[in-house]
Amino acid sequence: MPNPQLLSAIARAFLAGEPSVEEVIVRASRALGRNWRWLRPVARRYVQRYAGQMRPRHQDVVQFLLRDFDFARACEKYPDQLQIAHQLPDQPQLMQPVAAAETWAVPVIESVGGLADWLFLNPGGLDWFADLKGLGYSQKDRPLLQHYHYRILAKPSGSMRLIEVPKPRLKELQRQILAELLEKIPPHAAAHGFRKGRSIRTFAAPHVGKRVVLRMDLQDFFPSITGARIQTLFRAAGYPEAVADRLGGICTNATPREIWNESVALWETRKLYARPHLPQGAPTSPALANLCAYRFDCRLDGLAKAAGAEYTRYADDLAFSGDEAFERRVEWFSARAAGILREEDFTVHLRKTRIMRQSVRQHLAGLVTNQRINVRRTDFDLLKAILTNCIRHGPESQNRGGHASFRSHLEGRVGFVETIHPAKGQRLRTILESIRWE
Repeated sequence: MPNPQLLSAIARAFLAGEPSVEEVIVRASRALGRNWRWLRPVARRYVQRYAGQMRPRHQDVVQFLLRDFDFARACEKYPDQLQIAHQLPDQPQLMQPVAAAETWAVPVIESVGGLADWLFLNPGGLDWFADLKGLGYSQKDRPLLQHYHYRILAKPSGSMRLIEVPKPRLKELQRQILAELLEKIPPHAAAHGFRKGRSIRTFAAPHVGKRVVLRMDLQDFFPSITGARIQTLFRAAGYPEAVADRLGGICTNATPREIWNESVALWETRKLYARPHLPQGAPTSPALANLCAYRFDCRLDGLAKAAGAEYTRYADDLAFSGDEAFERRVEWFSARAAGILREEDFTVHLRKTRIMRQSVRQHLAGLVTNQRINVRRTDFDLLKAILTNCIRHGPESQNRGGHASFRSHLEGRVGFVETIHPAKGQRLRTILESIRWE
C-alpha cells in the first residue's frame, strides 16, 4: 500500500492544472522531484480515462492511482525513493464543464476564495454556512449549527413532511445562487414546476382530450435528492471540487435528530432526512430538483415518444397521455416508467398511480382535463360556499386553517380559478368583493 501522503500529493498534482499529458507530467515531476519514466503512461491513461467528463474528485484520482499497474509497480520497486519533494500550493483551477454544460452562462468561480468573494463572505464564514465539517460526524456527535427552522406536517396518508426553512442570512446566499447561477442552467422541456412562464395549466394542457392519462407521483421527492448529487451537478457545471462541495453544502441540509423528539416519524423517515438532502423550504431547492431530474426526464420523455405518448412533470407529479396505441400498452408503460425511476434512485408512490380513461374524470394537479382544462367542481363549490359564508357569518368564521391573512389567502384561490376558467373566476370575484372585512 503506497504512503497515503504520497498518494494525496500526486493526486493533487494531477488535478492542479490543465488535464493534458504533458502538463500532468510537469506537475507530478515537480511534486516528486524528478521525471520518473512511469509517469508518462500513467498520465496518458489518466487523461484518457477522464477525457470529456467532469473533473474527477481528489479521491477518484487516488483510486485511479491505486488501480494503475505502472504506479503500483513503481511503488513496489522504489519504496524508499518515491518521496514528496514539493507540496504544490492550492491554485485556482480552470472551469471544466461537461460538454453539455459548455453553453451555460454560469459565473466563473475557480477557487474557494473566489466563491467567498462572490458571496461576500470570508473563507471561515463560507465553510460555516456550507457546514462541511458537520457532514463528517455521526448523527450522535454532529455539531448543531442550526441554520434552519423546522416544521413537521402530517400528510393525509399518515406519513410526515418536514418543512426546513433557512434562516435569513443563509436564505440570502441561496437566493443569490438561484438568481445568478441556477437560473442560467436550463431544465428539461418537460419540467413545468417552479419555472417562469410555466404553471400547472401548461403542465396539464398537453393531456387534454386524450384517450388515456397516466398519473404517477414520486415519494419524498426533495429529501430523496442527496447532497452528493447536488455537488455532482455543480461539478458538471465546471466548478472545481472544493467550490462544488461548498455550493452543495449551502444548498443542502442534514436534519438533526433532535427535531423529531416529539414526533412519531418512522425510522426510515428520520434516516432519509439525516443525510444531506434538498430541504423543502429553501429557495434553491425547486430549481435544483428540476436539474437533478434532468436525466430521468430525458429517459421518460424518450420512452413516452417511443410509445406515442406525451410526457410532462410538475415537481413530483408525472403525467403521460396518448391515444389508442398508448391505451393498449399503458399498464406495461407504467411498470417500465417506474423501473426507470427506481434506477434513478427515486420511488414511485404506487397508491397514487392512476390510469384514467375517457370514461372517468381525468385530473392532473387538481385540474380536469377530459375535454378542456377546468377546475374540479367540488373545489369550485367548496370555495364558493366559503365565500358565501364569509358574507353571511363573517370571514373569521371560515378561517379554519388559521391563515394570518385570510383575505390574501382567498384572493389567491380566486385568482387561481380566474387563470383556469375566467368566467367561473369572475363569479367568485364578485362574491369576494361583497365580503365586509373588519
